[in-house]
Amino acid sequence: MNATYPTLLAPLDLGFTRLRNRVLMGSMHTGLEDRAADFPKLAAYFAERAEGGVGLIVTGGFSPNVSGWVKPLSGSLSLPWQVGRHRQVTSAVHAHDGKICLQLLHAGRYGYHPFSVAPSKLKSPITPFTPRGLSARAIERQIRDFASAAARARDAGYDGVEIMGSEGYLLNEFTVPRTNKRKDAWGGDAARRMRFAVEIVRQVREACGPDFILIYRLSLLDLVEDGNAWADVVAQAHAVEAAGATLINSGIGWHEARVPTIATSVPRAAFTGITHRLKPHVSVPIIASNRINMPDVAEAVLAAGHADMVSMARPLLADPQWVNKARAGRPEAINTCIACNQACLDHVFENKHASCLVNPRACAETELIYRPAAVSKRLAVVGAGPAGLACATVAAERGHQVVLLDAATAIGGQFNMAKRIPGKEEFHESLRYFSQRIAETGVELRLGQWVDADALSGFDAVVVATGVTPRQLDFPGHDHPKLVSYLDVLQDRVVPGKRVAIIGAGGIGFDIAEYLTHAGPSPSLNPAQWMAEWGVDPDYATGGGLVPPRPEPPARQIWLLQRSAGKPGARLGKTTGWIHRATLKAKSVKMLGGVNYLGLDDAGLHIEVDGSEQVLEVDHVVSCAGQEPRRELHAALLARGVQAHLIGGAKLASELDAKRAIDEGSRLAAAL
Repeated sequence: MNATYPTLLAPLDLGFTRLRNRVLMGSMHTGLEDRAADFPKLAAYFAERAEGGVGLIVTGGFSPNVSGWVKPLSGSLSLPWQVGRHRQVTSAVHAHDGKICLQLLHAGRYGYHPFSVAPSKLKSPITPFTPRGLSARAIERQIRDFASAAARARDAGYDGVEIMGSEGYLLNEFTVPRTNKRKDAWGGDAARRMRFAVEIVRQVREACGPDFILIYRLSLLDLVEDGNAWADVVAQAHAVEAAGATLINSGIGWHEARVPTIATSVPRAAFTGITHRLKPHVSVPIIASNRINMPDVAEAVLAAGHADMVSMARPLLADPQWVNKARAGRPEAINTCIACNQACLDHVFENKHASCLVNPRACAETELIYRPAAVSKRLAVVGAGPAGLACATVAAERGHQVVLLDAATAIGGQFNMAKRIPGKEEFHESLRYFSQRIAETGVELRLGQWVDADALSGFDAVVVATGVTPRQLDFPGHDHPKLVSYLDVLQDRVVPGKRVAIIGAGGIGFDIAEYLTHAGPSPSLNPAQWMAEWGVDPDYATGGGLVPPRPEPPARQIWLLQRSAGKPGARLGKTTGWIHRATLKAKSVKMLGGVNYLGLDDAGLHIEVDGSEQVLEVDHVVSCAGQEPRRELHAALLARGVQAHLIGGAKLASELDAKRAIDEGSRLAAAL
């Protein structure tokens, strides 16, 4: 028994097999599933997590047939000759005494292709294709395809399968009135709507035998109109257990839901109350999911009896050694998932391979390798923001002698700004992690020191990661005392008044708007307040779990302005931009595009929109109109013939891009 996390790290006996702990690596599509040539990379990716101590791994979704594709030619296990490539994955995991299940996912009406099918001919709001409604005979074929795919998974060496019955995919579409308008034996009342899912579980169990893990991913909370009532959810749980499920995993929300479920602004473990509510109704183990990212959170969920296991996908993307570090009593060494979605989900939706903002090696384990340096060099890294921190610690890990310098009195750079934004408190964890890495790798840290090129003589190479400076505005009144920068606000040099205009509607502008509209504790730290703001029924009594939202009144009146035409925030993250826009809309923020700035004076900010002039009677104007790279040191070093490398914002200051900064710093350090 582990003294620090006795429940989390206790084995779980499933009868015919035993899991070494209560940590499930949840399913997440990486893009490596879609091409046979990428399976060696997929095997290496899962092998690192198995070696890191995970109790049970679930792959990204594989479709049982062509109609189930998420997109054209996406990962599937519908043909016999596909079995061989999967054995690379299972062998790699079993070599580290791990266990792995293949997720069977049929996209249903979410399929991004013209072959999609659904219980009824209803187009989803997130795809351009209208699905074909399945006939009764076609439904029977779909069930057989699931059973055949599960049997192939067993032949490929998988320890089990997870059947995806949540998040608005095909099985979930059958279970709810929202998308199942059928009047036959596969639609109508709750018992007929769930019949498709239950038959799949039953036939998969028959095809694979009793000694095969069968996880059913049950939608406990649809978060859409005309979703399932709680009694229907309980009935489904009873039915899939009776049909042969070994474990029930929790699915929260559909992809088309207008409630965030995994973004950083969602409170940690916000939805474990619903697994707690289901647990007395079934005898199989229940798995809690969503925003569980640190061992103390996971232990608390399990120790309180809210679940029997915890599912984490992105936290194990961020740190494959998560479990081993918890077992060693070193949670401070965990590279914590900040739930930003920028390199994982956003990449997948852009048809790129997934990665991780805080761990660029994720899904690149065979490419980005931190080998010991052949010759130890003396390196100076100037700038302790994300790029400099990544470069310094990776270089030191490889055996270089690294000095990290910064004029500030604390590490972090722009992360110190981000951590103050409501909903971005997880950035504190990244700074804690890098502090630990500096200590572990032996980086010599020198803070509070301005350095010039002369002070950097004697190093074999210098890395310039000096970051950015806010761009200065140029219009009449740009020197008026009402005009301040976002740094003035976040560093408490200025407390803006009750009426504020923000110039620049990129990521920083949205962050400042959220910072200024909130008063008191962040909703991300208060699950009850967060659920009220987003309209989630805390008692889960309503169909779909929705109630009217009750947002807190805004602390200020805000205008968020951008010079370019179009909707402000259009260039924000693909999977999180809508959350930021909805949050500000709920706070009555007025967002305007196509703004021409005419000037600032005592009367306010003079603007022109659609040919009409107006004056915004504001107390302050906050400039978030971009940044300029700080490259003076780099130029001076090059002039002296010093080998100098440029990374992060100092290299390119187009918005604040921590994903690119950490990736650049890590890759440079791997090559030095």
